[in-house]
Amino acid sequence: MDRCLALIADDEPHLLDYLATQLLEAWPGLDIVRAPNGIEALRLIDELAPQVVFLDIQMPGLTGIDLAARLCAGGNPPRVVFTTAHEHYAAQAFEHEAFDYLLKPIRQERLARTVERLRATLSAPMPALPADALQALLRQLGAGVPAAAATPAPLQWIRAASGQETRLIAVEEVIYFQSNDKYTSVFLPDGESLIRTPLRQLKEQLDPQQFWQIHRGVIVAARHVAGTRTDFRGRLHVKLKGRDEQLVVSRNYMDVFRQM
Repeated sequence: MDRCLALIADDEPHLLDYLATQLLEAWPGLDIVRAPNGIEALRLIDELAPQVVFLDIQMPGLTGIDLAARLCAGGNPPRVVFTTAHEHYAAQAFEHEAFDYLLKPIRQERLARTVERLRATLSAPMPALPADALQALLRQLGAGVPAAAATPAPLQWIRAASGQETRLIAVEEVIYFQSNDKYTSVFLPDGESLIRTPLRQLKEQLDPQQFWQIHRGVIVAARHVAGTRTDFRGRLHVKLKGRDEQLVVSRNYMDVFRQM
């Protein structure tokens, strides 16, 4: 087999590194290019024409689903493998030879089976999905699923570590969440606790009307926001009710406060 080029796209740098390491173990000699988001992935696919692409489903700018739809609409698309941490994206449509689905954290033996399938099919022309089959696939992935199925009820309770104990916290008690290395810090009126759920995953379970993301690493409860101030550098800060600390708002999230 000639050398194969694979593109992996994920907006989490450590997950890009992790998947690249696993792929090279399962597929020695594979050439790999990395993309930090869907838009950059599309540019690199157009430029380099990789035979295989591994796409995280949820990426800013252009999701893996959106990107796959564009690839399938063109001629001679690459083999597409979706990667995601969320089981509710699983669909029977992935049984089609042209697609596969890997649930994070990706197990090496599962990836090895995917690589085996890819290597076995790369020498054969990729069968095109009929338009109705593609639409069915995208619907099952969430690009047209009924709102009740796609949006579960907001998170109500959090199980968190507090010293040597485990604490059950009502979400309405939370003042803000902050990324903390491999954990997420939960700030409460009476202290701080740690949970293992990444902030990105936590955001999907919170009510967006009640919790606002103001920074890549911070989500604040709207009810605890007292106001904002701008410092001499032009940075926006969130002031909290009854607390001294102020939270910096990144430029990507300043629109949240445009009308305040």
